[in-house]
Amino acid sequence: MEWKFVDGIPIYSQIVNELTVRIARHDYLPGEKLPSVRDIAAAACVNPNTVQRALAELERSGLVRTERTNGRFVTEDERALKEIYKGLSSSYIDELVEKLRNIGMSDMEIIEAVTNCVGKEK
Repeated sequence: MEWKFVDGIPIYSQIVNELTVRIARHDYLPGEKLPSVRDIAAAACVNPNTVQRALAELERSGLVRTERTNGRFVTEDERALKEIYKGLSSSYIDELVEKLRNIGMSDMEIIEAVTNCVGKEK
């Protein structure tokens, strides 16, 4: 998978976000082993220390666990995984609503637009 970074946001933070999204969309399943720090660093073309920092943050959040000699694994805690999914979806919705309000849409217009989009074939 391709890694794209934007200016103005720390790389480690973007790695945290990208791995979180990949876990939420089930690219990495609960209990699945994550690629090594070196593999992620090579794929993302970043310093391994940056990846290490990102993975440490994911571990602190409870999304990833470390087995000392086996590597890092996605948590199997369903509650934590649901919270991550819920948090991501909420932040995406907040961002969308803010952008639509910035172009002058009312809340009712936003609800109507979203309702019209849901269920449309891609």
